[in-house]
Amino acid sequence: MTTSLDAAVTFAAVLPSLLVAHNVADHWVQTGHQAACKGRPDWVGRWNCAKHVATYTVVTAAVVALVWALLGLAITPVGFVTGQVVSAVTHYWADRRFTLSRLAELLRRFGKWEFYQLGAPRTGKDDNPAACTGAYLLDQSWHWAWLFVAALVTAV
Repeated sequence: MTTSLDAAVTFAAVLPSLLVAHNVADHWVQTGHQAACKGRPDWVGRWNCAKHVATYTVVTAAVVALVWALLGLAITPVGFVTGQVVSAVTHYWADRRFTLSRLAELLRRFGKWEFYQLGAPRTGKDDNPAACTGAYLLDQSWHWAWLFVAALVTAV
């Protein structure tokens, strides 16, 4: 039987593990082609996003499995799988790009649409695109929020 202390320790170990795995998978494992194409509104976009999320999930699952085994964490197989599903599904949703863009637009009255557009190249201007745009920051904070949920689900 898992105690609340076991769950707290498991959560405390799984969350940073997921955050590290997320950064590695999103920035080192994802290919440039996947990054460039995953937001396309066609089967090419869906396929590239699915390939990215598949490799992303391999990385997050491997890291969580590693800390589970090495630290003897109180994770059940159902908790492990459910946490990975939460992470994968929410990652795919945001990485299709139009979804997060629409959410930001729906939250326009809270300034999210304007924030989403920060740093993006302007039509007709010779702007240099930046890696750290408002869209990227909202994307990453979306992922981190759901990794928090995935860590909780994994732990309990």
